[in-house]
Amino acid sequence: MDLSFDADQEALRDSARSFLREHSSSERVRAAMATEPGFDREVWRRIGSELGWPALLVPEEHGGLGLGMVELVALMEEMGASLLCAPFFSSVCLAGTTLLAGASQAQKSSILPGLASGETTATVAYTEKNGRWDASAIEALARSEGESWVLSGAKTFVPDGGTADLFVVAAREAGSTGEAGVTLFLVPADASGVARRGLPTLDQTRRQGELVLRDVRVPDASRIGAAGEGWTILATALDRALIALAAEQLGGAQRCLDLSVAYAKERVQFGRPIGSFQAIKHKCADMLVLVESARSAVYYAAAAATADDPEVPVLASLAKAYCSDAYFRCAAESIQIHGGVGFTWEYDVHLYFKRAKSSETLLGDASFHRERIARRIGLG
Repeated sequence: MDLSFDADQEALRDSARSFLREHSSSERVRAAMATEPGFDREVWRRIGSELGWPALLVPEEHGGLGLGMVELVALMEEMGASLLCAPFFSSVCLAGTTLLAGASQAQKSSILPGLASGETTATVAYTEKNGRWDASAIEALARSEGESWVLSGAKTFVPDGGTADLFVVAAREAGSTGEAGVTLFLVPADASGVARRGLPTLDQTRRQGELVLRDVRVPDASRIGAAGEGWTILATALDRALIALAAEQLGGAQRCLDLSVAYAKERVQFGRPIGSFQAIKHKCADMLVLVESARSAVYYAAAAATADDPEVPVLASLAKAYCSDAYFRCAAESIQIHGGVGFTWEYDVHLYFKRAKSSETLLGDASFHRERIARRIGLG
């Protein structure tokens, strides 16, 4: 299996790095964090209209580029390195992959062109206050009434839940448990009975929201896939999203290492750069091992997903578990190397630390995914 990027993929990385260097600089990230939506709408418009990143996975017949997971990983790594504030992960990696996995042709024709252009933002709402990330997280109810469905319940920790135009909502039939009885629905943000709000969270570079459904009535045409079989679709999409999130964590971990090395070279103590001290060298070396191991896990998982390898669920969880630990440790070590200034507002290290902690729990922490791997390979 080839884990290296080809010329086109390297060109995509280079163009992304160049764009993000200007439009997701430290100053631009801090400015975006202070806005109500949590991202710069003009930058997002340019990402959609000029760069075409939201169209990455969308088939050409629906206005997209028809590329795959390897290209997505290349982009997510650069976005993670620059802490891009944008509804890309929610729209492309969550909602987009779910639609590709289970939507009808009519639904794809109606929704994917808008997602591809960036004019429509979307997200997946399946987690709730119980704090779980598996199928048992879904407690919202869906009942069928003739040619429509009525949804009720509350979703929380929804990425970009406060600003998305469209929600993919997971709800279950009354009396069902586990993976059975779950159905996915397309719910517009302005539908009657929908209330949403942004949540105050540790990481303001990726906003999360709460969605409340009060007897929201949607037509049967809004149902994604067969009734009661939505978890199979969602699980497939979440595996792809896990790999994308792990790539973003990899990019952040690499940037923490880069920031640490640069600071260790310029910070002088006792008449010499602190990078010359053995303790600092050891920290940087340990971070490098973590980053390179994370890179191997992410690239292998992306290549497997591109080939539709049946081991993708295991590889996705492996990548997410390892990258969660690696990113958080690199961010923590970076703060230690920076010393007292590491957690001050003037330095960017604390932003990466907060993103590392937020990403660690998003879609399940390392312990959750190690347990998932154990079950998949027959150890649990």
